[in-house]
Amino acid sequence: MKHSLLLFLIFLQTAVAQTPKYPQIEVAPLDIPLDLSATFGELRNNHFHSGIDFKTQQKEGLNVFATESGFVSRIKISVFGYGKAIYITHPNGYTSVYGHIQKFAPKIEEYIKKKQYEKKSYEIELFPKASELPITAAELIAFSGNSGSSGGPHLHFEYRDTKTEFTINPFYFGLDKKVADTKAPIVNQLVVYPQNNESSVNQSQLPVEVLLAPQKDGSYIANSVTAKNSIGFGFNAYDIANASFNQNGLYQVQSFLNGEKVFEYTFDQFSFDETRYINAFIDYKRFIEKDNRIQKLFTDNNIKLSLIKHQKNNGLIDVQPNLNYNYRIEISDFHGNKTTIHVPIAYETEALKITKPTEAPKGYLIKSKIDNHLAFEKATVYMPANAFYNDFYLQAEATDSTFQLHNPTVPIHKNITLSFDVSQLKAEKLKGIFIAEKSGKKLNYIASTLKKKQLSAKIRNFGTFQIAQDTIAPQVQLTSLKEGERLVDKKTITVQIKDDLSGITTFNGYLNDQWILFEYDFKTNTLTYEVNPQAILPDKNFLKLVVIDNLGNSTTLETYFLK
Repeated sequence: MKHSLLLFLIFLQTAVAQTPKYPQIEVAPLDIPLDLSATFGELRNNHFHSGIDFKTQQKEGLNVFATESGFVSRIKISVFGYGKAIYITHPNGYTSVYGHIQKFAPKIEEYIKKKQYEKKSYEIELFPKASELPITAAELIAFSGNSGSSGGPHLHFEYRDTKTEFTINPFYFGLDKKVADTKAPIVNQLVVYPQNNESSVNQSQLPVEVLLAPQKDGSYIANSVTAKNSIGFGFNAYDIANASFNQNGLYQVQSFLNGEKVFEYTFDQFSFDETRYINAFIDYKRFIEKDNRIQKLFTDNNIKLSLIKHQKNNGLIDVQPNLNYNYRIEISDFHGNKTTIHVPIAYETEALKITKPTEAPKGYLIKSKIDNHLAFEKATVYMPANAFYNDFYLQAEATDSTFQLHNPTVPIHKNITLSFDVSQLKAEKLKGIFIAEKSGKKLNYIASTLKKKQLSAKIRNFGTFQIAQDTIAPQVQLTSLKEGERLVDKKTITVQIKDDLSGITTFNGYLNDQWILFEYDFKTNTLTYEVNPQAILPDKNFLKLVVIDNLGNSTTLETYFLK
């Protein structure tokens, strides 16, 4: 009897452990074979990828379906970011998100356009009530597209916790079963990092790349590492699925020292507030200098990233005399395919060949955990507490026209404020001024404010900055029709708009003095109006378009068409 009860308890425990934590959906957002172009948590510039991207056969206009019943709780249409996006809240506590949409299903499209015309704005954010746009599972809600900051046609898809708004790996909801993947991750690089002046790796105090030998079973064996004192590891790897060779992100990484786990991170869920910690998660300096992302298997004390599930001694290894170490890295995708790296480590007894530069620190000591405020002859810099991950010495150099603020290889986690004293400038020089970041010969606009002869801007990276002026109005050119042409049988009116300095901020079109909806694609610099036959007059039809840049410079196009 006791034996039977024990078996039953073991079975019950196993069954509970295998019960999905999240509800399992039956409906996929697309009705084509699902093929990934990006996975959850994938490493991007300044953020982790917050969903998964589905390929749409290199075209737009594919049907997009609601994965579950619920209601449309949010609609956001923006020139950048997700472009056209729709959020559906489900009764089970989760919200699904669909981004880069081309257009919405008719009832949703009608709702949105009505609001756009009421607000006279293409960009809009709406929060419908639960009763306004109810949705059933498998209902057509939109058509796939390439809107916003998309790099090509695809569907961006997310699942979020409705209350916390944490974004969750969509594979937890059963979508993993709809994507075939039997291939293990592939490793490109392994790098070892000495952590202090008493540390070394392979006779070097600088980071060392270690060669990897692929094995028949798919694992890798690293060349022997000799080291001393505190070291950390990093690697570069990617995953592929069966249907494509896209280099996608990973799901879980664990490291072990002599069989004991020392570090683990899992791309399961995260808060948008913590996503910029990616710059501490990778070797940021190497990324800026070499465009090479190395994922670190150790952390700094000032990083609070929920993706990291376990770290002993911050993931660092202390290599001591008379001991040998076996270090193992296990890299997995969501489907359980795993790649292992074996690294033999021995204490280093050879003399150093490569040492760190021993120059005395220069500049201003910045304490990362407190506010810092620096004043220069022509500029001031305010840096709030926790704007940086570590203490460092900041260097700055001013010339007659530019202000070099430290080194771009040091990441900034929170906005810092850069201000210039413009009290000596005459009134005509103050018109249209802003702070620009200099990149070669190009000036990149930064949103700036002028108050009490102080020109200020929030910045999130170091570099070279200067005061710039934009007094040139945007360029506007009609492309689909010529003045006086007939509108009959024309489906759209298209206009090219361009601003080479501060960029377009607003645009408003009027047909016969009535506001009309122009959609803006910044990637092609195109405004498009879908012609409404009911808005066309029997004789002349007058079009007016006003385009304004970020500094208030405006251009007005006026023309006419016949019916």
